[in-house]
Amino acid sequence: MSELSAGTPNAATGLESALPPAGRMEAVSPLVRRRICPNGGPFTASGTCSYVVGHGRVAVIDPGPADAEHVEALLAALGSERVEAIVVTHTHRDHSPGARLLQARTGAPIVGCGPHRAARSLAENELPVLDASADREHRPDRELADGESLTGEGWTLTALATPGHTMNHLAFALPEENVLFSGDHVMAWSTSIVAPPDGSMRAYMASLERLRQRGETLYWPGHGGPVRDPRRFVRGLAAHRRQREAAIRARLEAGDRDIAAIVGAVYQGLAPHLLGAAALSVFAHLEDLVERGLATTDGPPLLDGHFRPV
Repeated sequence: MSELSAGTPNAATGLESALPPAGRMEAVSPLVRRRICPNGGPFTASGTCSYVVGHGRVAVIDPGPADAEHVEALLAALGSERVEAIVVTHTHRDHSPGARLLQARTGAPIVGCGPHRAARSLAENELPVLDASADREHRPDRELADGESLTGEGWTLTALATPGHTMNHLAFALPEENVLFSGDHVMAWSTSIVAPPDGSMRAYMASLERLRQRGETLYWPGHGGPVRDPRRFVRGLAAHRRQREAAIRARLEAGDRDIAAIVGAVYQGLAPHLLGAAALSVFAHLEDLVERGLATTDGPPLLDGHFRPV
């Protein structure tokens, strides 16, 4: 799930990323095939990317939303191949519910991230939109811990804990091709949304730094096309977040006290249907600033709260 709209230049690069089309299975590397669910929209690009890893006895990563036609199309494209594992990166409704549909058709185990968990509890007066995308029915047959691997014929998927977008978010390294399935943590087409209570800006930034230290040469993300030169790209994402934080702190110093005022100043010209996502992103930054002692508010940070500089 992204912070910006489809076709918008990625804030980390300033470049527009071409969106691959939904609705067809295509081989994107010797070991990887991709079919994009046709659930495209402002926060999903052309749709959720479902990946098939291996041949003959395969793993399917992120079967997507509860879209029976997408699951049937995946199975039709696989023909006589056997699904050995259904792998889930995180529990948002555009990624994980399809795992249960695919399991019902194949009997394959669901592995990967654990049940949905939030960075913190919701306060009573916070808006329910904060938690609207959570898939709370997800229950994997096997939860992979950081560093654990899943193996098949000619392929290995190693879990990498990357909390931030959600607190249970996992990326998966495929060492045979030196690539990473980055879920919604890093995407080429747009910056990922980090929205409390599901997400945490502090955790997100720490996970970016962890990825920056790794050596994969390509990322296959949850939406949009591949992330090329990922170490440079991740540096750009981190720099973008730091610039956004600096802009928010400047607005606090200028006298803005609520999120609506900050959004209006920092996200000038943003399409109206994206203002809610921008507000959540600002909220995540403010929550982090309060935790680090760089801003203050009365009581716990709230979406409708008032914030002051320190």
